[in-house]
Amino acid sequence: MRALTDRVHQVASLQEFFKDSVAAAMANQGVAADDHTAYYVVNLLTLFARQETLYERGKPGPGLQPIAALLAVAADCPDRETRNATLRRVGDTSLFVAGFLGDGFARKLVDVDYYIGMGGAAYGRLHDNVRGTREGRMFGSVFAELAAKFGDFVDVLAEIRDSKKGAAIDVLRLYELWLKTGSRRAARRLRDHGLEPSSATSMRTRH
Repeated sequence: MRALTDRVHQVASLQEFFKDSVAAAMANQGVAADDHTAYYVVNLLTLFARQETLYERGKPGPGLQPIAALLAVAADCPDRETRNATLRRVGDTSLFVAGFLGDGFARKLVDVDYYIGMGGAAYGRLHDNVRGTREGRMFGSVFAELAAKFGDFVDVLAEIRDSKKGAAIDVLRLYELWLKTGSRRAARRLRDHGLEPSSATSMRTRH
């Protein structure tokens, strides 16, 4: 019983940590959202803090299941419950990966903008699918808001990630992200370093 109590306490503490982190990052980024949506993101982070929740088991070891493959499963699945669960997995995974693992996509074929597009679309389809159902009454507005503000919530998660590590800022990477996603957070951080975001091919120093 003592071991079970300790585990419950640890999970609760982790959720409280993410609750405070999400609230602070949303305030800093100027992202307004319904409390239910913010709470959904907190729970998502708490769940994905466990590696086995994020990664699929496979050979030679655990890894991320391709988002395109998950969408294909959702498209071909005749069972509504399984189809919606798969779309939710796409949205949740895309949000976490784009926000927390986005820096690892530099110079890769698939970048953050891909996950933003896929995740936002998945939440949007999910919102349409659950309309008029019990799940829709519980989460319909949450899925709709996540679809509409997916890029904003990626910025929220990225700020939480960056606040927990003392890594130097990669200005070129920030500019690349701004060009691909229009991230307001990336634009603000570029301006903080004296650089004005521009759609031209070069960055100009602010005077």
